[in-house]
Amino acid sequence: MQSPTNGAYTAQTAYLAAELRLPTNWLDYTILGIYFVVVLGIGFAARASVKTSLDFFLSGRSLPAWITGLAFISANLAATEILGMAANSAQYGAYTVHWYWIGAIPAMVFLGLVMMPFYYGSKVRSVPEMLLLRFDKWAHLLSSALFAFAAILIAGVNLYALAIVVEALLGWPQWVAIVVAGAFVLAYITLGGLSSAIYNEVLQFFVILAALIPLVVLGLKKVGGWGGLTDRLTAQHGENFTTAWGGTGIGSGNPLGANWLTIVLGLGFVLSFGYWTTNFAEVQRALSAKNLSAAQRTPLIAAFPKIFIVFLVMIPGLTAAALIPGFGTDKSGYQYNDAIPYLMEQLLPNGVLGIAVTGLLAAFMAGMAANVSSFNTVFTNDIWARYVQRGREDGYYVRFGRLITVIGVCASVGTAFLASSFSNIMSYLQTLFSFFNVPMFVVFIVGMFWRRASAKSGFWGLLAGTLAAMLNYFWIYKQGIIDIPSDQGANFVSAIVGFVAGAVVMVAVSLFTRPKPAEELQGLVYGTTSPGMSEPPAAGDDAWYRRPALLGWGAVVLAAACYIPFSF
Repeated sequence: MQSPTNGAYTAQTAYLAAELRLPTNWLDYTILGIYFVVVLGIGFAARASVKTSLDFFLSGRSLPAWITGLAFISANLAATEILGMAANSAQYGAYTVHWYWIGAIPAMVFLGLVMMPFYYGSKVRSVPEMLLLRFDKWAHLLSSALFAFAAILIAGVNLYALAIVVEALLGWPQWVAIVVAGAFVLAYITLGGLSSAIYNEVLQFFVILAALIPLVVLGLKKVGGWGGLTDRLTAQHGENFTTAWGGTGIGSGNPLGANWLTIVLGLGFVLSFGYWTTNFAEVQRALSAKNLSAAQRTPLIAAFPKIFIVFLVMIPGLTAAALIPGFGTDKSGYQYNDAIPYLMEQLLPNGVLGIAVTGLLAAFMAGMAANVSSFNTVFTNDIWARYVQRGREDGYYVRFGRLITVIGVCASVGTAFLASSFSNIMSYLQTLFSFFNVPMFVVFIVGMFWRRASAKSGFWGLLAGTLAAMLNYFWIYKQGIIDIPSDQGANFVSAIVGFVAGAVVMVAVSLFTRPKPAEELQGLVYGTTSPGMSEPPAAGDDAWYRRPALLGWGAVVLAAACYIPFSF
């Protein structure tokens, strides 16, 4: 599928503004107004707790696991989740479940059980700082720059998604939607730092659920229940459209353009582990937990709602595809990204409509806030404080963190329009993840499990992986050198290429350069420990239902069981 040009995007948006305008009234706007007042109130309340840079950037490492766990999943409930996964479902069908049950849960469990003891035990303030300890300043500087750049691009995706939805549904001009949402995110992060972002993310989690559940219920009622939905989709798209593994044999054709091997390796291992274990926008929530046990449980608690959220985003996408044959193609008049807005316009009464609009805004703001708060932490601590202004008083870095937050939000406005070249937002985001997260993951995983990996190998492995993934996407795929049926299939391949290239280069460089002394690897390589990793559980954390191993393996088993109805 070819992505539309910017000109096509402009015409399409104008059309949607007329066709998908929501019949909002005073009740809907009242609900929206109350939400914005509460958001700012949380920001002002959190400001009182910000006394040091650790408070501003990591909430003073003081938050309980249930707060950080809900914030962890809410930070992911952004444009990726709402519009992107609904678009995925309208385009690819039930294959969307792979992004959750194989493309999220195993990696989230691995983060909690294996990687969080290293992150939290070493007391780092960011993911790039971990590379500084394990490798050298060049790996640290490159990873910091790449992450900061990617965070701004991804924050821009959320602003773009918000702008097109608000313009289409409410009639607000795009620039108004961008300015309003950006201003509110800027206000509450600047005021209360990460604590403000996290507490708002907990609120946003429940608002988003309140927005999506009515769409699922009313959508299923409209098409005659699950049976009616699958019957319509099977008649329109074939039986594989409503299964998880149908047509994924090697050499077989399917809407996703991927086979079981690229799904398992490209999505389930490389892209998934690259995103969940090294994306600081997520890991930052766990690092703000009050102790090691809470930090470990943060992604494990988040894994359970993640298993079931797929139904709240997949079913609306499938419903839109069932109601309008050819949904997302030129003849339908809709893009795949329009699945959620279309159902809101068709199904929701006033009041419920206000909650749904508020839920969408909450989702976009949560995603943007997660990336902006992680951006200001990395830029301040890993770039500015380490390489530009070293040794200043603590208050200086808090002030600079607030300043760079303003700059980050402004930069996100500029990158928002890059997303307009993709009809499916999820394709754009997965492309970014394959470029930036996957190479960082291979450096982490090789460095963590191979003591011989040298200090120099981190930089060269990260650089090689990033360039190889970009080369595969922009040259081999876009120039048609190898025929890959879809953007998503190309992303899976790019992720595998980037991972392999990074690993090969790391091994080659390590064989010709000196490894770090064993005493400098304590708490940084699997099989070693540091004082921070031996922290005993706090009172109550040793209860059986709070044990990380039980939570983690329970999530894996539950996710595997969910595959059964979609596999036959």
